[in-house]
Amino acid sequence: MSVAGLKKQFYKASQLVSEKVGGAEGTKLDDDFKEMEKKVDVTSKAVVEVLARTIEYLQPNPASRAKLTMLNTVSKIRGQVKNPGYPQSEGLLGECMIRHGKELGGESNFGDALLDAGESMKCLAEVKDALDIEVKQNFIDPLQNLCDKDLKEIQHHLKKLEGRRLDFDYKKKRQGKIPDEELRQALEKFEESKEVAETSMHNLLETDIEQVSQLSALVDAQLEYHRQAVQILDELASKLKRRMREASARPKREYKPKPRETFDLGEPEQSNGGFPCAPAPKITASSSFRSSDKPTRTPSRSMPPLDQPSCKALYDFEPENDGELGFHEGDIITLTNQIDENCLLPGCSAEQVFCSSGHPRPSRGDPGQDGTHAATHPQSHPRVGTGLTMSPGRVTVIT
Repeated sequence: MSVAGLKKQFYKASQLVSEKVGGAEGTKLDDDFKEMEKKVDVTSKAVVEVLARTIEYLQPNPASRAKLTMLNTVSKIRGQVKNPGYPQSEGLLGECMIRHGKELGGESNFGDALLDAGESMKCLAEVKDALDIEVKQNFIDPLQNLCDKDLKEIQHHLKKLEGRRLDFDYKKKRQGKIPDEELRQALEKFEESKEVAETSMHNLLETDIEQVSQLSALVDAQLEYHRQAVQILDELASKLKRRMREASARPKREYKPKPRETFDLGEPEQSNGGFPCAPAPKITASSSFRSSDKPTRTPSRSMPPLDQPSCKALYDFEPENDGELGFHEGDIITLTNQIDENCLLPGCSAEQVFCSSGHPRPSRGDPGQDGTHAATHPQSHPRVGTGLTMSPGRVTVIT
């Protein structure tokens, strides 16, 4: 930069500080110029914001929009002409419907309807792509060109006018110290810049019919899009109504349940894993205890009735001769008849004992936890009735 240029920059900075800080007044522009400058500023803001909102209208997803912008930039760097298009929401919905319609198959009314709707949605996506192209060519690109050229040029002229005004005001304030020729040149440059800026703003405001035509192109593109969309949706609605009528007229298939298979689960087990309880049959024995009458043993863990006397064996006894009763330790024996004078009758409240004549009298049995009395005997085992072998936990009824 030359010395004259540095001096001019110093003059402008000094004048700006004087106006902002010191309150000095500069050369004022006429009201028509200020009004024109205000309209241009509003137009510039309107064009910039309308451009941004239009792009959002055409491409509402910000993530997809950013991805598309990045791909377009990469394509320009690589020199590729064809760029990937914006993924339309109608197209994504159509692909989803078609995929699930094929999975359901042709036998499903819903599957066929999904296929029809999916094809229509893909058609809507194609129409939406055509809308994007039309709007971009006839609305977005002209407005973007207006921003990049005309409005930017006006801003450049206004900025240059402001600089020359500051230079002129600084030299005018120091008139007498600065040569008159230099002051006259500053005034001529200021007037020239004002005229150029005023002309450019006037041309922009007088040719705003171009922006109106661009806006009309946007509306025409939208109208064509909605006209085609209505046609596609009307055809889809007719197809769906026809499918509804066909499905209603089709005879319904009755559901016939298959016969249930029978499973032999066997004997149900108890919760503790044991066998189910079964009532024990009473084994009757006459007073003569015939050896041919063999009692039947059934697996059971039920306790004897509380209203009948019983006893519990403390020792095992294997019958050695005919007429002997065999049992094991822990067997419960219900007494239902008197065998001899050493055995008590049923219903007695005294301690119950089990013994036989011809042997020493056994000691009295103590009642156990289950309410029965234990049968006790000495080393010699009792010999009573018919020989009977018992196992622990079994209830044997003697009559």
